[in-house]
Amino acid sequence: MAFPTYQNPEGRVEQMRETFSKFKVALALGVIAIFLTATAFARAGKQDFILHNKTGVEIHEVYVSPVSTDDWEEDVLGKGTLPDGESVKITFNDREKHVHWDLKIVDGKGNSIEWHDLNLIEIDELTLHYKDGKAWADVK
Repeated sequence: MAFPTYQNPEGRVEQMRETFSKFKVALALGVIAIFLTATAFARAGKQDFILHNKTGVEIHEVYVSPVSTDDWEEDVLGKGTLPDGESVKITFNDREKHVHWDLKIVDGKGNSIEWHDLNLIEIDELTLHYKDGKAWADVK
């Protein structure tokens, strides 16, 4: 025959308090994680895109400038290059407001090709091609 056991009610209350405290900590950590994730996404520029090089040559310079300016500004590759078949993510400041941009690439011999009036808000990926003296870009 089994006898009922006696539990100290104060011990049960303490156990519930401890469980509730752990729940509050877990909930707070979850809220912080969601906030940090949302902040990271909000920081990305709406104009960010991936540039794919399918030109057949190594790209030595890439310039991206608002349509409204006559200055190509800085080479976004910096000291690096973009070999044929490779890709690079072009990122913008989250405060950037321009929608339409011009793009210029330069190869190792100084030859350049330009694309004008690209709506980077609508472009996630830009694949550059060059064949038989003609350049074109595919957009996604």
